[in-house]
Amino acid sequence: MRITMPRILLLLFLLSMATMMFVARCGINMDKVLLHQNAGVEPSFHDKEHYEALLSQQRLEYERRINSLENQLADLTRTLQQVQSKSRENDRQEVEDEMEAIPIKSSAIDYHKFNAMQLETSELLHGVPYKTEYEMESFNMFTLNRIYLINPGLGRRVVEKPIGYKKKDLFEVLGHAVDSMNARRRAKKDLYSTDHFLQGIYRVDPSVGAHYELYFRDLDNMTSDTSYSKVSIMRPFGPLMTAVTEKIDTAKEMINLILPLSGRIETFRTFLDRFIKLCILIDQRVYLTVVYFGFEGLNDVKSLLNFVTRKYNFSNIKLINLNEKFSRGKGLEVGAKSLTSSDALMFFCDVDVVFSADFLERCRMNTEKGRRVYYPIVFSLYNPKVVYSLHDAPIPKQKDQLIISRDAGFWRDFGYGMTCQYHSDFLKLGGIDEDIKGWGGEDVLLFRKYVKSNYMVVRATDPGIFHLWHEKHCDPNLTSEQYRSCIRSKALNEASHAQLGMLAFKDEVDLHRSYKKKEQAKLNGQL
Repeated sequence: MRITMPRILLLLFLLSMATMMFVARCGINMDKVLLHQNAGVEPSFHDKEHYEALLSQQRLEYERRINSLENQLADLTRTLQQVQSKSRENDRQEVEDEMEAIPIKSSAIDYHKFNAMQLETSELLHGVPYKTEYEMESFNMFTLNRIYLINPGLGRRVVEKPIGYKKKDLFEVLGHAVDSMNARRRAKKDLYSTDHFLQGIYRVDPSVGAHYELYFRDLDNMTSDTSYSKVSIMRPFGPLMTAVTEKIDTAKEMINLILPLSGRIETFRTFLDRFIKLCILIDQRVYLTVVYFGFEGLNDVKSLLNFVTRKYNFSNIKLINLNEKFSRGKGLEVGAKSLTSSDALMFFCDVDVVFSADFLERCRMNTEKGRRVYYPIVFSLYNPKVVYSLHDAPIPKQKDQLIISRDAGFWRDFGYGMTCQYHSDFLKLGGIDEDIKGWGGEDVLLFRKYVKSNYMVVRATDPGIFHLWHEKHCDPNLTSEQYRSCIRSKALNEASHAQLGMLAFKDEVDLHRSYKKKEQAKLNGQL
C-alpha cells in the first residue's frame, strides 16, 4: 500500500484535532470541580471520597489516551520517515540514470581534471621542494637503442637495449612526441620523424606518473649543431581502482619442501634443527622430501631423519636416494614426481637457506593453482668473517646474523632457485631439464618457461628468507657458461663493493691505524 504525502498531512491534522478536543474536555471537567470548591460549599467526607475516586479514574483515562496518542504519533513519524527515505532514493536513482545516459562525457571531464591536477603536482612545470636529497627520483638517459640505468640491480647491466614493456613505452612516447610537433607544422613541408630524435631522459614518480623529456634536431635550423626541439611529456597515473577483492584461507595448505642434497651433513643437521623449531613445532603444515645423491653420508642422513620421526612423532618426511652425481635439477624433478597429488604446493629449497613463518605464509598466499607462481628475491648474506672483522667485531651467532642491511648482504635478484608453485603447473610446463649437470642453469630455464607462459610470476623481495654464506667450490668440469656464473656468484657472495675495497687497501688501512696509535702514544707520553 503506497502512502502519499497528502494522506500523511491529513492524519497529522486529525491527530491535532483529537488532541485539542481531549484538552478541552479535561479542562471542562476540572472547571466543575473548581467551581464547586469556590462556591464555599464544604465537601463532606463522602464527597471527598467521591472526588478522589473521580480524579483517580480520570487520571487513568487521561494516561491511557496519552499513551494511545503517543503511539499514533510514533507510527505516523515512522511512516513519514519511510516516505521521505523512498523519495530521496527515487531522486538519487533519477540522478544516476541521467549520469549513465552520458557516461563518456562525464568520464572525460573527470579524467581531464584529474590529469590536470597530476600535471600541476609534478615537477614537469615547476620545481618541487624536498625535505632531503634522498626523496628525489633520478632520470635515466636513453637513445633509440640504449637505456642507461641508474638502478640496474646486481643481475642487470648498467646499459641495455630497450626490450619488452620498456621498449613499447619509449617508442609510444617517441611517436607521441613526433605527432605533437608535426601537428604545429601542417603548413610546412618538412615533418619530424624518429630519425630526428637525438636523446631523452625519463623517470617515474610513484605518486604522479612518468616524466619524459625528448630532444630532436631542429628542422627549422638543420645547419646548426646547437639548436634543438624539445618535447616534455607526462604519462599521468590514473585514479586508484579496485580490481579484485577476495578471501584467502591457508589453514589447510600443506607445503611440500623439496631439498636436493649431497654430503654437507653438519649443514643439514643445522637445517633440520631450524625445520623442527619452525615447521614441526609451530607451522605444522610442511612435508619434507630429501633427495640425496650418492651413498657417502647417506646413513647419517637416515639417522637424523629417523630421530626426528621418533622424537616428534612426525611422519611427513620422505628420503629418496639417487646413486649418481649431484644435480640440483634432477633432484628437484625426482622430488616433484614423487608427489602423488596434483594439488600439492611445492617449495624448492636449498640446505643453506633460512626461512621464517611469515615466508611460509607468503609462499601460500602468492601462489595460485593454474594462475600464479611465487619467485621470492632472497636476501643473500656476505661472508661473516669479512663483514665483522672490518668492524673489529666478533662474529655473532647465526640467528643474529639474519639482518637486512647494506653491510650484511644483498638482494639476490639474479637467483631463481627458491620458488613456490603447484605440482600440476610444474608438470604442465614440462618440469626441469634433467640434462643439465652440476651447478646452476636449471632454475633459470624453469623461470623462463613461466615468464613466457600465461602464468603470473610474482617476483618480489621477501624479508623472511635468507641465503647463508658458505664456501663455494666451482667444479672445473662445468661448461664455460656455468663456470663463469659460478665464479660471478662466488665473488658477489663474498662482500660488498666497499668491503672488497677495504680488503684491497688493507695494507694502507693498517698503516694508517699504526700511525694513529704511535701518535696517540706520543700524546700520552707528553701528558
